[in-house]
Amino acid sequence: MINVQNLRKEFGSKVAVNGVTFSVEKGQVLGCLGPNGAGKSTTMRMITGYFRPTSGSISIGGVDMLTDPETAKRSIGYLPENAPLYSDMTVASFLGFCAELRGLTGTAKSKAIDRVLELCFLESVRNQSVDTLSKGYKHRTCFAQSIIHDPDVLILDEPTDGLDPNQKHEVRGLIKRMGQNKAIIFSTHILEEVEAACSRAIIIDRGKVVADGTPDELKKLVPGVNTLDAVFRAITKTEG
Repeated sequence: MINVQNLRKEFGSKVAVNGVTFSVEKGQVLGCLGPNGAGKSTTMRMITGYFRPTSGSISIGGVDMLTDPETAKRSIGYLPENAPLYSDMTVASFLGFCAELRGLTGTAKSKAIDRVLELCFLESVRNQSVDTLSKGYKHRTCFAQSIIHDPDVLILDEPTDGLDPNQKHEVRGLIKRMGQNKAIIFSTHILEEVEAACSRAIIIDRGKVVADGTPDELKKLVPGVNTLDAVFRAITKTEG
């Protein structure tokens, strides 16, 4: 579903992403780990077509993102790190607006809104104005817009940011369930999320993939340690 080959992104003299390669198939949830500034968000923005890579290739469901971005993007649901909301809309009207942007109208639009309200535990605030929501409910509303069109591919940047422990648990469970029939990538710096929701993970450090495997495989990469946290710190240890 998602195929990324030798992605590179330069911002002037700075190389933010340097030769990143990986693939994600339907039925897989890939965690994208890395310290702050490692290149995770830049990689995800290139996959979604928001940034054009300096070099490399991206295909979504066999469609080239660089030559046919409009078709490729139809298969993607995207939750950016700081997703925008229209504060003067109600939750339902905002989701209806997003559904229309995705080409849904009439009964299909109504069913899509009802489906994501239930999935994201938003029924109780359905008719509430966005500007009156707590941070957690706002984030759930942003998550709901990313799945309003039931996409085959989900790209989620820090999907549990700002949620309380119970909400984090709910969202992780939702991602794991959706991952049974979708291809999902989500970036995080919370290592327990990888073990809770991911079938596989990559670790990115200074723009490069430095590890790729299941959570259990990653734990075995560094002799003498057996936790993902210890492996992460050893692999991404700052030089000097």
